[in-house]
Amino acid sequence: MFSQLTTLVRQAVVTDDEGQGLAEYALILALIAIVAIVALIYLGGQISDKLSTVGASI
Repeated sequence: MFSQLTTLVRQAVVTDDEGQGLAEYALILALIAIVAIVALIYLGGQISDKLSTVGASI
């Protein structure tokens, strides 16, 4: 009984590492999304003006 329990715990610990890696990728993706949103908020007007200029010249 005890050996089955320790085997089960070892398997749970091994699969926990995969979940941790996935969580880290999710946090990195969320950080990139936040940076992109903030950049668009602060630079949106300037980007829009530049695209309008390019579109008008074409």
